[in-house]
Amino acid sequence: MALNPVRWFEIYVQDMNRAKKFYEAVFEVKLERLNTGEPEYYSFPMHMNEEGSSGALVKMDDGKSGGNSIIIYFACEDCSVEESRVEKNGGKVKESKMSIGEYGHISLVYDTEGNLIGLHSMQ
Repeated sequence: MALNPVRWFEIYVQDMNRAKKFYEAVFEVKLERLNTGEPEYYSFPMHMNEEGSSGALVKMDDGKSGGNSIIIYFACEDCSVEESRVEKNGGKVKESKMSIGEYGHISLVYDTEGNLIGLHSMQ
């Protein structure tokens, strides 16, 4: 496989305004509404010529949040910075910043919708 394996991710939410506010505050980004009609999509910033993938928050009638079996890791310069914004924005820290050896550090946190997400940094 010559390409990065992940192209896109979707995080299912029950309350779009609450979830959008959480992700914008923790990652200090602006999510943009995609013109898809229904379901409702708010996309993370995407830079077509950069590494990694983008994705969106999604609200649809039959898309339940929480209880996911896949963890999406967000790239961070120092994951403790984003981790420090989680609880004051309505989320919960599951595992504080920890070393994963030569692969850097991670934090595991819950968003306001009960989704478990990861934060990753090399420092």
